[in-house]
This record gives sequence, structure tokens and C-alpha cells, in this order.
Amino acid sequence: MLATLGPDMHIDPALRALADLTRLRIMRLLATMELAVGELAQVLGQSQPRVSRHIRILCDAALASRRKEGSWVFLRSAISEGEASLGGAVARMLAAAEAEDQGFAAACAEDRAALAAIRSHREAAAAAYFAQHAAQWDQIRLLHSPDAPVEAALLAALAAHPLGHLLDVGTGTGRMAELLGPHAAAVTGLDNSPEMLRIARARLQHLAPGKVELVQGDFLKLPFAPASFDTLLFHQVLHYAQDPQAVLTEAARVTRAGGCIAVVDFAAHTLEELRGQHAHARLGFSDAQMRAMFGAAGCVPTQTIAIPGNAPGQPLTVKIWTATKTPSQTQDSTP
Repeated sequence: MLATLGPDMHIDPALRALADLTRLRIMRLLATMELAVGELAQVLGQSQPRVSRHIRILCDAALASRRKEGSWVFLRSAISEGEASLGGAVARMLAAAEAEDQGFAAACAEDRAALAAIRSHREAAAAAYFAQHAAQWDQIRLLHSPDAPVEAALLAALAAHPLGHLLDVGTGTGRMAELLGPHAAAVTGLDNSPEMLRIARARLQHLAPGKVELVQGDFLKLPFAPASFDTLLFHQVLHYAQDPQAVLTEAARVTRAGGCIAVVDFAAHTLEELRGQHAHARLGFSDAQMRAMFGAAGCVPTQTIAIPGNAPGQPLTVKIWTATKTPSQTQDSTP
């Protein structure tokens, strides 16, 4: 009888699945992030059908799991080094193999460098899109969701606790900073696009001096100390993230214990054209995805609000997800 690694995992198919260098490389790439099948094919330099076959073997062995999003399929590791199980032991074995096998380590390093280059190219394309459309940004946003009901729902969702020092991540034209400024002690608006920040500065110049600060920066590397903010907001921003889990984890780092992280974004949808036309990296999010990402970032989900869209023939639902930063994540941080 086969020993089991978990409810759906068996040792024999797991070890057979790992007896292939390509699949070992895939598992090391998945150790820290969820990846699209197309990204894996580019990194590995193999056809997508061939990579899909490797993925099927890994998923059948319960080493990985897949999720469909529009026409894209995303893959994630189903095992973790921190697990007190045989699955955790397998994950630790793979990490040890990379640490001790120089040839394997070199292949893994090349794979990560190739992935970084692919993602850098996409980020550059997105930056060019934002630069080109900064002046029309508010109108573009209205194509798929209404402002008034979303903003009213957001104000209601954030009304339970003082906003304190608010970080508006991806502030864009500064609309959210303008809306929430009167309710916050201070607002910092962050955006990676100089063109967006120029528009935001003009928009917010009527606010009291010292009330709002605008900062250029990357949402994956927030230029702030741990536990710097009471409230963080992502308003129609997270779907541009190639690794939304990493973005939320970084957001939690700069959020004080008991603070709130709010995400306003599309519910999961199938409008594939938004990837090409408007640089969307993700086609919205499900409630289950948001709960899992908040949990992994050390936050407790608190509420979910849905606002139906208004695009003729293609209405998209906007959702507001909020979560509270757990104290245990900031015990060693200095506000």
C-alpha cells in the first residue's frame, strides 16, 4: 500500500514526477510565486503543449495545482517547506538540492533571470501604457465601472475606524487621495508613473500644505519603513500586478498592527481583451483568492462589498475587500 503525502498525494507518483529535470526546475520556480503556463514555456524554452504535459504530471502527483483565468492557466506549488508533513519534506529536499547541487543551482538561477527579463518587459509595456493614457485615465476607468457607487461604498467600508495616515498605492490621477483626504490625518500617494504623479499634483494642489505627499515608487518595493501607515488602499491597481500576493505581502509590511488594507478591484471575469488593450495582468479576483492572499500576508479579512458594473453588454462587478493587519506580524517592527 502506498504511503501518502496528504489527502490526495502519494509517494510513488510524486517521486516519479520529480524524476525529470524540467519538472524540478518548474517546482523551484513555483516555490516562491504563482506563474502562468505561458511564462513557464518562455523561461524553459519549450513549447506550451510540452510544458502543459509536465504540468499535468506535477498536478496529478499533487505537487502543484492549476487555476484558469480567462484563456490563461496559472500554476502554483502545492507543497511548502514550512509544512510538518512529507510534502514539506519534499519541498525542503528540493531547496536543499538547489543549495548543494551546483549544476542544478545554475539552471535555477538562469530560469529566475529569464523570468525576471520577461516580467521586466511586461512592466515596461505597462509603464508605456500609463504614460500614454495618463491624461485620459479617469475616463478609461469609467469604461468598466461607475465611480459614484464605488466611492460611496468605499467610504462606508472605511468608516468604522479612523483612516490615520493613509497610503494610496497606485494613486494615479489622485482621485482617491482627494476623496479620502478630508477623512485622513495625512495621505501619501504612491505611483510608479511620473506622468500620473504630475496630474495628481495639479489635482491636489488645493489641499492644505503637509496634508498630502506624492511619492514615485514600485508597489513591490515600497519606499517606507515597516508599520508606517494605518490604512492602505489599492483602488483598481492590483489587477496590474503580475504577482499580487507579493504586492499584498509588501503592503502588510508597511501597515501598522490593527491597520486596514482595502482592495477595490474587479471580481473575477473573462474579458480577455483587457490584457492587451489596457495592460491588465489579472482578470479580477475571486473572494477565495483574496482571502487566501490576505491570510498569506498576515491579515484577517473583514468584509466584502459588491458593486455591479455599468458597461453596456459587458458589466463588470467591482468588489471592495478589506482586511486587518494582525499584531503578530509587526511585533518586531518600529512604527
